[in-house]
Amino acid sequence: MTEPADSPKQDYRDSVFLPKTDFPMKAGLPQKEPGILARWQAADFYAELRNRRRGREKFILHDGPPYANGDMHIGHALNHILKDVVVRTQTLLGKDAPYVPGWDCHGLPIEWKVEEQYRKKKLNKDEVPAVEFRAECRAYAQNWVDTQREQLKRLGINADWDNPYLTMDFQAEATIVAELLKFAESGQLYRGAKPVMWSPVEKTALAEAEVEYEDIVSTQIDVAFEIVESPIAELVGAHAVIWTTTPWTIPVNQAIAYGPTEHYHLFYATNGQKILIAFDLKDEFERRSGLVLNPLPDAFTGSVEAEMREIVSKQIEGRQLQGTIVRHPMHHLGGFFAKPRPMLAGDFVTTDSGTGLVHMSPDHGEDDFDLCKANGIDPVFAVEGDGKYRADWLWLGGEGSVINPKFNAPDGPICTALHAAGGLLAASADYKHSYPHSWRSKAKVIYRCTPQWFVPMDKATVGATLREKAMTAISDTRFIPEKGRNRLSSMVEGRPDWVLSRQRAWGVPITLFVKKGTNQYLDDPAVNARIIAGVRAQGVDGWSEERAQEYLGPDYALADYERVTDILDVWFDSGCTHAFVLESGRWPDLQWPADLYLEGSDQHRGWFQSSLLQSCGTRGRAPYNAVLTHGFTMDQKGMKMSKSLGNTINPLDLMRDSGADILRLWALTVDFTEDHRIGKEILQGVSDQYRKLRNTFRYLLGALDGFSDTENVAVADMPELERYMLHLLADMDVKLRQAVDDFDFNNYVRLLTDFANEDLSAFFFDIRKDSLYCDPATDPKRMAYRTVLDKLFHALVRYAAPVLVFTSEEVWQTRFGADVDSVHFSDWPEVDAGWIDTKLAENWGRIRGARMLANELIEPMRRNKEIGSSLEVEYSYSGDAGEIDLAEIFIVSAVHLGREEGAVKTTNHKCGRCWRHLPEVVDDGALCGRCADVVGG
Repeated sequence: MTEPADSPKQDYRDSVFLPKTDFPMKAGLPQKEPGILARWQAADFYAELRNRRRGREKFILHDGPPYANGDMHIGHALNHILKDVVVRTQTLLGKDAPYVPGWDCHGLPIEWKVEEQYRKKKLNKDEVPAVEFRAECRAYAQNWVDTQREQLKRLGINADWDNPYLTMDFQAEATIVAELLKFAESGQLYRGAKPVMWSPVEKTALAEAEVEYEDIVSTQIDVAFEIVESPIAELVGAHAVIWTTTPWTIPVNQAIAYGPTEHYHLFYATNGQKILIAFDLKDEFERRSGLVLNPLPDAFTGSVEAEMREIVSKQIEGRQLQGTIVRHPMHHLGGFFAKPRPMLAGDFVTTDSGTGLVHMSPDHGEDDFDLCKANGIDPVFAVEGDGKYRADWLWLGGEGSVINPKFNAPDGPICTALHAAGGLLAASADYKHSYPHSWRSKAKVIYRCTPQWFVPMDKATVGATLREKAMTAISDTRFIPEKGRNRLSSMVEGRPDWVLSRQRAWGVPITLFVKKGTNQYLDDPAVNARIIAGVRAQGVDGWSEERAQEYLGPDYALADYERVTDILDVWFDSGCTHAFVLESGRWPDLQWPADLYLEGSDQHRGWFQSSLLQSCGTRGRAPYNAVLTHGFTMDQKGMKMSKSLGNTINPLDLMRDSGADILRLWALTVDFTEDHRIGKEILQGVSDQYRKLRNTFRYLLGALDGFSDTENVAVADMPELERYMLHLLADMDVKLRQAVDDFDFNNYVRLLTDFANEDLSAFFFDIRKDSLYCDPATDPKRMAYRTVLDKLFHALVRYAAPVLVFTSEEVWQTRFGADVDSVHFSDWPEVDAGWIDTKLAENWGRIRGARMLANELIEPMRRNKEIGSSLEVEYSYSGDAGEIDLAEIFIVSAVHLGREEGAVKTTNHKCGRCWRHLPEVVDDGALCGRCADVVGG
């Protein structure tokens, strides 16, 4: 403030109302948040909220269980923040929205870690009693449950942390057993020997959800099988050639498949052999093998009789090969290898690549198994669980592992033997393709035929198959985003029967007794009841040989039955969580079905699907009404996070450095329904966004210092600007409610931040600061402004509370004191729909546009230092403002109506108190009339 040179300096600061608050501009979240969290925990905040919401409409989000193995990562953080915001926004709407967190505690990853500890001590896990080993797995899981629980609490997640659900609780294990037995009792369970995904490293079957695909380079080979019988006489003595990228399956070959409608040709190779392959694949085979194929023998000498020439020059349609028999290249070994191999018609055979002939190993392929089974050829179970051939196998017995590249290499034992036998026509380790791997061990998996327990997808029970029930349930479910419906539908529509069994120790047992000599399990409700009671009392250890006769009771002899020792697929465990969490009564605030399941997009093949199938199989519908899916978090460049790349973001470090509210705000500013990014620059932008919101709250707190209900002004008596702001608030309120209903939290946060930054800070606050600072406390305009600020405060803090859980509490208590109820006990703010005034909004929309143009014209004057403030400008306006004081709105000295827009520096003097340049101010530093009245009064 510049004083006239010839007058004494006047200080009017004491007469100006300046916003006053103890709320600091610097957040200090890492230091403040733990204290707020401790107060919530000491007050048993979750239980108190349940008491206050009891009897209201319920909203049930069922927590998909994270795996109890390792520290929280950024994916955990995003997932639980989203769940917390769902629950908090539903609570804000007045609903009773409990949140029971849970953990998945069984399964191979935990077992694998415990085995690692054994290996470090040079101990053999198989030599440890199963009960002792499972106890160590249980302790390992509990340790990580406790660790992750504390880490998730730090995010500000409001949940029943003292009473979470664990799949390893005895009650949960008993419920899982009971759910399994429901499938058994309804005939939806069978034991069958068919190829399943098998991990030789982990020595167990895997489900589709446990498999991921990675690009690898394999050995590709062309192998010749001599034709020994055929209805086409000329083919006898020729060789049917197959192509494969899994040489290890050749020792288990039992047949060759051809396409019945494909066209084949008998070629004469430069190595002297007659070769049968698909006509269209001649060139491809020649490139691989280096052989040249001719359609006729000695094609240019005319030495072949005309009749033979006519026969062999014609193409052979696949169906003509019916009845053709070949022999294995290793037939000289005798036994299994000496048996004739039939050529079989397979509709799945194409001529896209290879030779158009496919070798069949029913032990190691789904198509192979089905085709061979239909022709009376059974699996031989030559490959053991560790990937080695059986010790008694005639060729390569006891050797392997079959997934070892060296074992399959062109110079490996398989190719070497085939070459020596004259059966290897081509071999090269250069075939690039996608191949299934275990997502846990990252090792390659194989198809391996073993006896497993299955739930059939296409067996009709109670009028419909499980697949049909699941597809109907998907059509009845709401998906956010909608594309999730198609993804889950396509997976369920084409999936094979559900493989339930695993050959491990740490999991819920398949509690069945099978009649010896059959695959028929005992189905007796009394036996099942005793089994469930035993597991409820002892957990999974209750399924023991020692108690087997007790469970069978007096009506059955253990000697007549096999006690199944396989465990359940952990996806069945987690698929049952709806049963023991929502229905058990242990959490009386919950109910079935859930309103929402919320997980990452990978759970379309995992938890979403296993829960769907389990519930449809036992209850005929999905356990959820809606499914919300989020994408994966990538680094700032859009690359997948990896420890090896060093591009991971640790949420624990981020909270320690910046605070949980920053992490929460990030999670809701990205489009979480798609894959999204996080990084230093992105987080800096989030921090800037947070700072602006915090400053908005700080301004409101300061501007409302000393406000009381006696200042309240009726809306009808307010100036247009205040009524316009209430219109904007009411309009935003409608949109925020819609965003909550759509689970569109990205839009929710954007609406909130844009309103705070553009409508409030840059517009409303900017215009009314003069009235707030300089008008008398009883001035109607100032009182109306503070009335609106109060309404804005109550609305904005509540709107922000589900997002910025710590900051909103700090703001609330700064204004009302630490002894008042938490802001998180509040309902949705009371916003009157009657505040909507479309005509008023249209008029003020035009005025805001004119204000923006004025700022654009004034800015060059400021930049060129012609003026220091817009208050030094007189502005020409070409529009019609009605009764509105445009000088106040544009924050200039005066506005004159003219034909075009323009700005000039005023000659008016500056008021020494409000700093406005007005005609009535006689000299710089003197007071305008309003300020003189305030100071004089």
